[in-house]
Amino acid sequence: MLDFAILGVAAFSAGLVDAVVGGGGLIQIPVLFSMFGNTAPATLLGTSKLAGIFGTAAAAVNYARRVSIAWTTAAPAAFAAFLFAFFGAYTVTKIPADFMRTLLPFVLIAVAVYTFRRKDLGSIHAPMHSGLKERLLAVLIGACIGFYDGFFGPGTGSFLVFLFVRLFGFDFLGASAVAKVVNVACNLSALMWFGYSGHLLWQLGLMMAVCQVAGSLIGTKLAMRHGSGFVRRVFLVVVTILIVKTSWDAWQRW
Repeated sequence: MLDFAILGVAAFSAGLVDAVVGGGGLIQIPVLFSMFGNTAPATLLGTSKLAGIFGTAAAAVNYARRVSIAWTTAAPAAFAAFLFAFFGAYTVTKIPADFMRTLLPFVLIAVAVYTFRRKDLGSIHAPMHSGLKERLLAVLIGACIGFYDGFFGPGTGSFLVFLFVRLFGFDFLGASAVAKVVNVACNLSALMWFGYSGHLLWQLGLMMAVCQVAGSLIGTKLAMRHGSGFVRRVFLVVVTILIVKTSWDAWQRW
């Protein structure tokens, strides 16, 4: 019973953080792996995706009610992410992801330094593109991040937020709202893969999903109440934790 309570708290916390800026997997996945050490990693990842898609979808709906989501960006990016997440999941069964594990901390450091130095980054919502250029860039981002999510995954939501801020001129709040839509597509694609291959603990995943939704609703309210400045600060904290976690993972393999 205590194990389920701990998992529930972890899922709630993951939903809250993920709703603001992504990175909920940093909380949820390690707890799953520590409690179910004898379970196949693919099954634990699939179970985490099952819980995560409910939390991310709830956050996306909540954002859509209160923030004007840039659907001309979100829709093509989500479609491309859905397709390429499948391709990424297939590729990881053929090619080891060790090189990505080694490279990721340096990419995250660059993102953190750039965001920290640019104090005004994401403070004003000033979209930079429209029409065909906007859709093509959205497809490119969706394809790249979708493939990454299927192939490796850590920090997907945070990367999406950063790219929508940097390349589209969105503020952090608007970028987070669009990122949730794309994240739902990534999670759905991966979940179909895990479900097809039988790597799901349905009852556990659905219990955690309830907690994720509760956390995501609170996280969304916090983001909208405190605005882009708050989301930016949480983003920097999450990226810093990601740097530490991914550096440790890479160092263990050296």
